Amino acid sequence: MSPLRIVITGAPGSGKTTCFERLKTLPAFSGFVFFEELARELLIENPGYRHDKGEFHREIYRRHVVREQAIGNKPFISDRGSADAFAFHPESAEDVGTTIAGEYARYTAIVHLGTSAALGESYYFLDDVRDESVEQALAIETAITNVWKDHPGYRFITAKEDFEDKYQDFLKTMTALVTTP
Repeated sequence: MSPLRIVITGAPGSGKTTCFERLKTLPAFSGFVFFEELARELLIENPGYRHDKGEFHREIYRRHVVREQAIGNKPFISDRGSADAFAFHPESAEDVGTTIAGEYARYTAIVHLGTSAALGESYYFLDDVRDESVEQALAIETAITNVWKDHPGYRFITAKEDFEDKYQDFLKTMTALVTTP
């Protein structure tokens, strides 16, 4: 049986990082390797990537592949997956010599968290790295949906006014994934 390889994805303001960090503390997920989000790491490393989106997303893709291969046959949970790069820069798939179908085969399940931008400006917050407007966040959500929606293990968790309600939906989804034979 293949190991579980789960992607947590979503547009800015979706709560990916918070959900991901909480998940890492739960005993039911202690057997997983957790991969941090690469985009944030790369932008902190080199803010100049904001001006070369093609190179930025090709580098994200390359690093996804390298780290996933490095762990061999271990199960993992990743804050974003390789095909997320194609939502932001569709040309990257051809640039790196892959297809969406090829990337789907890398993962067991995709858990897509809906962005708080869908709830309006009072629920959506910017930070030092996240600088997208509400409209841009919603456009990114549409692009991510379009990239992942046909994956057989795709699940979408709607944004909610109370983040704890959304987190509980997320936790139920994740728990079902790791306990279902």
